[in-house]
Amino acid sequence: MTEVRARKLVVAGLILGTDGRILITQRRADQALPLQWEFPGGKVEPGEAPAAALARELTEELGIDVVVGRIWDVLFHAYPAFDLVMLVYACRLAPGSPPPRPVEVADLAWIEPRALPGGHDILPADRPLVERLVAEGAPG
Repeated sequence: MTEVRARKLVVAGLILGTDGRILITQRRADQALPLQWEFPGGKVEPGEAPAAALARELTEELGIDVVVGRIWDVLFHAYPAFDLVMLVYACRLAPGSPPPRPVEVADLAWIEPRALPGGHDILPADRPLVERLVAEGAPG
């Protein structure tokens, strides 16, 4: 008999700055996988549209308003306790949005795509995004 594993649907924003850099955030010390870096986002609540969940999460975590674009990637990662499905959307700060600040995250950084592999301990589920960004560059 096959084991039934929990599956979590999450959304992440590939937030592009006007200078071509991408926003990453650092998890808090009190969270699972503490102090690792990731693309910002979070869980999709029951009955919530994924794009709406992403906009909500980015407001909660970073105090920003974004324009959520199209899905740029879909990732699957098997963590020891659950399977993760991540919808990754290309985003930009909405006109008039305040700059991002660490509200519910430990820190944030704007990074050039080619610099992502070094210096930041990226979450395992987000590493394929880093590889794609280095190979292809950020979405236009």
